[in-house]
Amino acid sequence: MKFMMMMHHPGKQPYQMMSWAKADIMAHIEFMKTFAEKLAKNGELVSAEGLAHPEAAKIVRAGPDKQPVTDGVFPESKEFLVGFWIIDVEDEKRAYAVAAEASAAPGPGGKPMSIPIEIRQVMSAPPT
Repeated sequence: MKFMMMMHHPGKQPYQMMSWAKADIMAHIEFMKTFAEKLAKNGELVSAEGLAHPEAAKIVRAGPDKQPVTDGVFPESKEFLVGFWIIDVEDEKRAYAVAAEASAAPGPGGKPMSIPIEIRQVMSAPPT
């Protein structure tokens, strides 16, 4: 079963990681690299990406002439998407365990952050 795990940054403040001590930033990045390597070794990682800051985000819709119309930045947002993983695991229970591990990424002083991780199953084609 494939699942998308989406890591959210809570709150309206700027991405707080940029204000951390360099050693804490490096520990967090190392955790994420090791976490992805572990999932890949287990055959569970399909894809993983970090995302640009929300100041670069836009919503795009087709206008009446089918040309792109953009909207954004959205300062009223309560949270923003920091990154995501696509995983392929045996069941929901394993997806939740993987998400909990990602949620415990270290923050300042190495303390687990309990980052909100949204889990959504990737749907397959409808039955024929």
